[in-house]
Amino acid sequence: MPHTIAEIARALGLQAAGATGLRITHVAEPATAGPEALAMAMDPKYAEGLRGGAARAAILWEGADWQALGLEAAIFAPRPRWAMAGITHLLDPGYDFGTGIHPMAAIAPDAQIGAGARIGPFTQVGARARIGANARIAGNVTVGEDAVIGADVILHAGARIGARVRIGARFIGQPNCVVGGCGFSFVTPEPSGAEEIRATLSGDREIRAQKWQRIQSLGAVRIGDDVELGANSSIDRGTIRDTVIGSGTKIDSVCQIGHNVQMGEDCMMCGMAGVAGSARIGNRVLLAGKSAINDNIFVGDDVIVGGAARVFTNVPAGRAILGDPATKLETQLEIRKALRRLPRLAAQVAKLQAAVFGAKGTS
Repeated sequence: MPHTIAEIARALGLQAAGATGLRITHVAEPATAGPEALAMAMDPKYAEGLRGGAARAAILWEGADWQALGLEAAIFAPRPRWAMAGITHLLDPGYDFGTGIHPMAAIAPDAQIGAGARIGPFTQVGARARIGANARIAGNVTVGEDAVIGADVILHAGARIGARVRIGARFIGQPNCVVGGCGFSFVTPEPSGAEEIRATLSGDREIRAQKWQRIQSLGAVRIGDDVELGANSSIDRGTIRDTVIGSGTKIDSVCQIGHNVQMGEDCMMCGMAGVAGSARIGNRVLLAGKSAINDNIFVGDDVIVGGAARVFTNVPAGRAILGDPATKLETQLEIRKALRRLPRLAAQVAKLQAAVFGAKGTS
């Protein structure tokens, strides 16, 4: 449905100017925006794109001269990405989950389905599972036995929710995410080579053939409210206790959370990051892309882990860390500066050696 500039500004709590009755149907980048589009130009660097496009209205940076940009109307955004969140929510058409329960869904007779829930074809809901009110579950989803899923959840196609998993309200599971797969936990009859190396920090060890025996996962997964799990990401069930994800946490695509992990509230975990088994993550922790957290360590509240960092030891609250192995951000920047100077330093050392020992390396 079209929206007027005034309606959009009011919904976002922002100021508007010009022909606020102008109707727009969608948003677009400045250079490609047509007359019915709202151009997203919240930084001065997009001004040239606006002049080359055909937009009549735009969301602009605070203080922008909208008339000089040839616009008929404008909305001003002091915090651009916050405005982006609001406008995308307002204009998002959502997904078509159909109505009711599709006749080709397989629902166990003793499963409980909340009022207003929509379930797509080829979806299976196991014995004694409970689905909350207004849940939207796409086709080809699996919900295991005794699982409990809260109200207003969205499970996209291919999502897999394991047995006895408990998920709060408003969870979003992107395509092919997995909650409650078995943990990756194995043991050998005698200490394995990996165990010996970890204990001795030496590569010298007795080589012997051994078979791996699985340690079964008796726990499940508990997820709070307002959590999102990205496409092809997985959260393993616990060995004895449950793996826990706190309310408000957002997990990107292709992420792995191991068995027994305890993750706090409002964390952010970016693509290809991983948390190994039994690690404990505090509240509001940010794990950037490709970062990795070692098993059995603690990461305190409000820690920021930079991209591709490898965290092997406990991290106190509030620290920003980077690198492999991860260190304080300030320390890591000094390390990287020193690394860039290594070729020059090596050349200087070679000159010193020649001066002291002679060209042939003799005194």
